[in-house]
Amino acid sequence: MKKINDSWFTVESIDEKTFAISEYGHWEKVHSYLLLGTERAALIDTGLGIDNIKRITDQLTNLPIIVITTHVHWDHIGSHQEFGTIVVHHEEASWLEEGIKGLSIDQIRKDVARDITKQPPVTFNPSTYTPYQGKASEVVSDGDLIDLGERILTILHTPGHSPGHICVLDNTYNYLFTGDLLYTGTPIYAHYPTTSPENLVHSLEKISYLEGLQRIFGSHNELGMDPSILLEVMEAVYTLRNKDVIRHGTGIHKFQTISIQF
Repeated sequence: MKKINDSWFTVESIDEKTFAISEYGHWEKVHSYLLLGTERAALIDTGLGIDNIKRITDQLTNLPIIVITTHVHWDHIGSHQEFGTIVVHHEEASWLEEGIKGLSIDQIRKDVARDITKQPPVTFNPSTYTPYQGKASEVVSDGDLIDLGERILTILHTPGHSPGHICVLDNTYNYLFTGDLLYTGTPIYAHYPTTSPENLVHSLEKISYLEGLQRIFGSHNELGMDPSILLEVMEAVYTLRNKDVIRHGTGIHKFQTISIQF
């Protein structure tokens, strides 16, 4: 891969056909991921929308790109409008078209504008920032397969952080892309009205049983986690259930490297 020097995005090669496209200049520290097959590529999320991620993907591949949406929050759908094929879990297809009910545009604009440590592009205007809205090209469900050509991805429905949240299992490279279900550095959260603490814990338990993974990639903060973190996840699930705290309002629960907020 040629070195990509960009004013907003940081591009890191995970391997010769997998790339992390990161936005470290914003407090969210969002990661999107580009996976190359032989026939097409998958872009897992499209970032904040402060700048156009297609400028980066155009430099990395000429393959047609399918966008896989881990969930419909503003910091994951920022450049969806730049791509022709968008996949989302069926439980959030309406969110993609209509937006999340109860989340005001004023709050979104406040969040996108704060704690920016890099110079954003001149085209970014937080006062007019508007999350993507549009119809999905395809809806997916738990267990669905996406064939990129000699690279098969499995959709895992992992609700909790949002109703239609998904993880993506790369069966060829044994990578797991966890979206906002699992990351380190800041709390994993299920404390908003549109979240479900019980579903989040169930989803964490679901991925904790996966075997043979080489690397796990969340959507925020640290880039890449060792699969041994799933042992901690399993222990956290047990502890949360044992303490009977899996409900809204019980606060932040801290473990060795992860924390969870209800």
